[in-house]
Amino acid sequence: MTRIAITGAAGRMGRVLIEAVHNDETAEVAGAIVLENDPMVGVDAGAIAGLAMTLNVKAVTSVEEAIPHFDVLIDFTSPESTMANVELCQKHGKGIVIGTTGLTDEQKSKLKAAAADTRIVFAPNYSVGVNLCLNLLRMAAKVMGEDSDIEVIEMHHRHKVDAPSGTALRMGEVVAETMGWDLNEVACYGREGQTGARPHKQIGFETIRGGDVVGDHTVMFATEGERVEVTHKAQSRMTFAKGAVRAAKWLTEQPAGLYDMQDVLGF
Repeated sequence: MTRIAITGAAGRMGRVLIEAVHNDETAEVAGAIVLENDPMVGVDAGAIAGLAMTLNVKAVTSVEEAIPHFDVLIDFTSPESTMANVELCQKHGKGIVIGTTGLTDEQKSKLKAAAADTRIVFAPNYSVGVNLCLNLLRMAAKVMGEDSDIEVIEMHHRHKVDAPSGTALRMGEVVAETMGWDLNEVACYGREGQTGARPHKQIGFETIRGGDVVGDHTVMFATEGERVEVTHKAQSRMTFAKGAVRAAKWLTEQPAGLYDMQDVLGF
């Protein structure tokens, strides 16, 4: 039985993660961490997630307080909070599954360094379908990339704070890597005014925010006469939560290292 703690437990994703862990027969909720001023402090994790039963796990305000009780921490919070939690997990020999987006290159380098001592899964998206799409994008880029104009279009709910999404950026990275390009050199984040003709060696990103959209992503390979679109639409956060739980269970069997969802799925 994998003992899993969830930080940001009172948030939209946190509540779904509690439910996903509870529904998994080989995992258990072993910790729920919320902000110090959150009204859910001291509340049972089952009540936080809206379950019709108690889980006998009271919400606490620090990961350190939950350390003795869990094997793996699932963290879908903020870059600053995540990096602090990585240090704690590294110090205490705990695994961590990270779904936080918006990390800087420096923070990502720190993850690599921490992975020398602890087990980390870091992925922009834990959906099985999205990770399948990444493989499809590699195929499409190999076959059509040289002849195509490539655009990445993503839409999320109004509350998302980073743009483009981590998933959109990863999709762009996969295409760029396949093409032998550096995404930092070829990315174009939106267009306005007299931009001139579109250069060929470019990956465009368009970001849309509105409503309660969980997450839509499309990568377009457009040539003269036809286009191919690889699209994924998430209809529920449970998709991501189940993937994160799967990653947490997988991580308990691995040595120290930095992994992603492609590793978890055996791609």
